[in-house]
Formats: sequence, structure tokens, C-alpha cells
Amino acid sequence: MTRRTKIVATIGPASDQPEMLERLIRSGVDVVRLNLSHGPVEEHLERLARVRAAASSVGRPVGVLADLPGPKVRAGQFPEGGVDLLAGSTVEFRSGDGSCDASVIWVEYETLIDDLDVGDVVVVGDGAISMRVTDVDDGRAEAVVETGGHTQGRPGVHLQSERMRLTTPTEEDLVLAAQLAEAGVEFVAVSFVRTAADLHEVRAVVGNRAELVAKIETSAALDNLSELLVASDAIMVARGDLGIDCPLEDVPHLQKSIVRRCVEYGIPVIIATQMLESMITAPSPTRAEVTDVANAVFDGADALMLSGETAIGHDPTLTITTMARIAERAEAEASYRQWAARLGRIQREHWESVDDQVTAALTHAASQAADDLGAAAILCCTNAGRTARAMARFRPSAALLALSPTTRTVNALALSWGVDSIEVSTYSSTDEMVWYAVEKAVQQERISRGDTVLVLAGSPGRDVDTAADVMRIVEVR
Repeated sequence: MTRRTKIVATIGPASDQPEMLERLIRSGVDVVRLNLSHGPVEEHLERLARVRAAASSVGRPVGVLADLPGPKVRAGQFPEGGVDLLAGSTVEFRSGDGSCDASVIWVEYETLIDDLDVGDVVVVGDGAISMRVTDVDDGRAEAVVETGGHTQGRPGVHLQSERMRLTTPTEEDLVLAAQLAEAGVEFVAVSFVRTAADLHEVRAVVGNRAELVAKIETSAALDNLSELLVASDAIMVARGDLGIDCPLEDVPHLQKSIVRRCVEYGIPVIIATQMLESMITAPSPTRAEVTDVANAVFDGADALMLSGETAIGHDPTLTITTMARIAERAEAEASYRQWAARLGRIQREHWESVDDQVTAALTHAASQAADDLGAAAILCCTNAGRTARAMARFRPSAALLALSPTTRTVNALALSWGVDSIEVSTYSSTDEMVWYAVEKAVQQERISRGDTVLVLAGSPGRDVDTAADVMRIVEVR
């Protein structure tokens, strides 16, 4: 694989059949997302089984991410065909499940009126329609439509997150998290996270069966980003809701800042929302979308996520190949060497345990050595993926291979930048591990005779994953 930035694809009606799943994986999908906001859990469990079968058939490790619904506030039912909410018009909000029209919007949120104040912005749908509250009195709130648009069905309603009394995870989230972790997904994404305590609740039901992805989509999450980075295994920059809860013009800067922090902490970061959205219906993306994808690569993102483009789009395979092409082209211009130098200077700030510091120092040294030697590959022997992720922080130009005896680790590393995973046996000594790692990589045609490679491993008697403390330089013969 020449592309290093990974692709996450949401599976839906347009892409969940066995033949299509195989085509998507061959086209470049690294992680499959199950959006639990839509459809019964049984449907997603069936999709999970089909993904596993497709990945096995293609012969590529593929991770699966189950995205929890989180708390969702919805409007009542709009009439068939929907309505137009015109800019400058006045709308009345009421709490309850009544029928909506262009003048009254019912919202299924019991404390709606108590949680609104004059000056608040209320957004309907995916952010296209916004209204500003002008008056609040007994049982109703009045608002003026600032940005109009067409709405239908039962759209979501977004209030300022700091005012809402809904909590995450919901009881439904916890049940779903336990079910999907038991079924064997590699990742569970937690929606509308605000503090580390939200993740701890999900961790209590998931245990070590799956890794947790904190979705950054509220201002509260931004305020608590440092604690979320410690408590999570990966981060998703959910730009849709983030752009509603924060000033729209701040989103690009927030994206860059979050990505930078994630790479410093050595955890994968996914950029999500509207990346190639026009390809839901069109055969090619807009020039702005192409630029957006490329900029996410330049920012240093581990992965780029597609939502409706692959779930309901008219040509999911074309969307994947298009994104792969854009990412690969952008990587050719990315300044990863400067990034690695910066990480070497700041790495001590975020790696607290002695084992982590050893791994951080070793991977820093490996990054420099690989450049000095012109190494063809860096081989990371790892149990749970920690060494490979620590190495991926430096975005090495050498191929990055992770060798693990754990199937879940092999699949989960599909989310990490540049990591190509191989499943291997368990070995009793470092010498044996290094020898078999090189031999396996040769057999798999990931490296060739005559290549110089680095092998990172743990010394005997220590946990190879949290304390990679051995680096061997090997000339492949």
C-alpha cells in the first residue's frame, strides 16, 4: 500500500452487500463504520458479519467502528413534502411531540423552554437552518429565522451544548456498546462527549473488548480535550455538530489544533463530515472538497471518513478510489520530516509512565535512524498496538509494519497512519521475535532481500506493547 492516510467508510443500503463490500475493501477501505443512529442493532450485527467475510475473502485486515447514536433532540413531524422556513420569518418553539409547520416547531425535549434564553441560536437539521431566540415566556419561545431553508420529516434540533441537560452516554448507548463490543468490533465511537467521565461509563461496559473513539463535537469537549486525549484510544473531529456548536469560521483552526494534539499523544485522529458529500449524487467531487481532503492530509490526520457518500451514495466504490487518489497525491507534498523533528522536542510532555517514556524515546530514535540509514521499513512487534502507534506519530517515510499475535490488534491498526499489519505467532525471546518478524515480512513481500530494516521489540520478561526497549538494525539476506 502506497497510501498512508487511512479511509473510514460508513456502510449503508448502498454498500452493505457482500459483493459491494469486497469491492470497497479492494478499492482502499481500511475501517468500516456502522452508524447505529439508523436501523435496528440486528441489522448492524448482520453487516458486521458480512464485513468480516468480505475482509477474509479479500485478504486484508479491516477494522470496524460502531458509532453510538448519543442523545438526540428531534422536532415533531413536518407535513409530507416538508416546509420552507424563510429568512426573516418568525417561528414559535414549543416542547412536545405535536405536528410542525412553518410557524410552530414542536421539539421532543421536556426542558426546552427552560433551557433557552434570548439571543440563543437554535439550529434545525444538519446546520442549514438557524434561528435566533428573541423572546421566551411561559411555555413558548419565539425566534427569528436567520438562515432559511427547506426541512422535512423529523429533523434534529441543536441547542447550545452548555445549556442542554441531556447526558451522554444514554442508556441505549450503553446497551449498544456492550452488544457491539461482544460481537467483536474494534472501535466504539461515543457521541457528544463532554468529559472523560462520559468515556469511563462506556469503558465500564466495553472493558478491553474494544477501543473507544471520542467524538469531538461540542465546545465542552474542546474545553476538556486534554483529559479526553488521556481517556480515549482515538479521536474523531466531527465537524458537522462542531460547526454548529462553535463559530463556523473556527472549525478549520480547531481541526488543525486537535490533529496536532492527537499526534503528540500518539493516538489516531479521524476527520469526518462532508468530505466528498457532493459524490452522494455526483460522479466527481467539487474542487473545494478535493482541497478539504488534501488539507486534512497536510494537517496530519490518521484517517478520513466518508458518511452518506458510501452509505447511500450512487457509486461508493468511485468515492473510495477518488478519496484514495487525492490522499496519495497530498502525501507526496506533506512535510512529515519537519513534523517528526517537532515531536522529538515535545514528546516528554505527554508520556508519563516509565514504560511509555521508554517506548517514546525508542520510536524517536528509530525515526531518526530510519532516515539516516534510508531504511526500507520499520517493523514493530506489538501486542495491543502501542508501539506501532507510537512509531506512527513520526510519520516515517519508511514502510511501517506492525506484527502482532492478536487479530483484534491487526484489525484495529488499520486506523493508524501508515501502519500495515501482519498477524504472527507468539515468540519466547527477542532474538526469535526479530528473526521471525523479518522472515514473515519477506514472505509477505513487504520487504526484499538486500533491504535495511529496523525492528522494534520488547526485551524478554517485559510487556512488549508498553515497553518496546529493543531496536535492531537488520540487513535482510
